[in-house]
Amino acid sequence: MSGEHAYAHPRPAVTADVVVLATFGARLRVLLIRRKNEPFRGRWALPGGYVDQNEDLPDAALRELEEETGLRGLPISQIGAFGKPGRDPRGHTVSVAFLAIAPEGGTEVRAGDDAGRARWAPLHRLPSLAFDHAAILAAALGHLETLRGDPSRLLPLLPASFDLEAFARLANAAQQARAVSPREGASRPARRRAASRRGSGSGRGR
Repeated sequence: MSGEHAYAHPRPAVTADVVVLATFGARLRVLLIRRKNEPFRGRWALPGGYVDQNEDLPDAALRELEEETGLRGLPISQIGAFGKPGRDPRGHTVSVAFLAIAPEGGTEVRAGDDAGRARWAPLHRLPSLAFDHAAILAAALGHLETLRGDPSRLLPLLPASFDLEAFARLANAAQQARAVSPREGASRPARRRAASRRGSGSGRGR
C-alpha cells in the first residue's frame, strides 16, 4: 500500500474459496481439489486461493475456481467470512467463501495451477479436508437452506438446465447432506468404520 493513508499496522491475508455443489442422482457431491503444495500437501480442499491486489472478492473466487478446476461461468453467492486465528499455518488468513451450484451430474473438471487433482466427492463419504474447509462446507449447506426460502436470491444461482424436479432433488439431497455433519470432515459412517478399525487393532501407527 502506498500514499498518504498507508500505515504499517499488521493485516491478515485474504483468500477466496468456493463450495461447488451438484446432485448425482439422489446424492449431493462437492467439488474438491488435492493440494500440490504445503501446507496440507496431498490433502483435499475446496478450490480457492489468495486475492490479488485490487481484485474484487467474487472475481478472485471465479478466477481461482477456473485455474484449479477448469470450471467457469457459474453464478456464485457469498456465504460468509472465516478468519479464526490459526486456521492457516502460514499466518493469519481470512477466507471469504462462496457457494455455486453446478448442473446435475456435475461438469467435467480438470486440475490446474496448484491443484494436483480435482473430483466430485460424495458428501456422505468425504475425506478429511484441509484448513477449516469442513466448517465452510457446513456453512454452505446452511446457506443453501436459507436461500430456499428466498427465491429472488436462489433462482439466479441455479443452472439454466434446472426445472422444478431438479430443484426438488437438490433440496432433498441438501437436507440429507446436512445430517452427515461435514464439520467433522467425514461422514458418520466413515467415523464409525474408523472407530471399528481402531477397536479391532488393525490400524497402523504413524
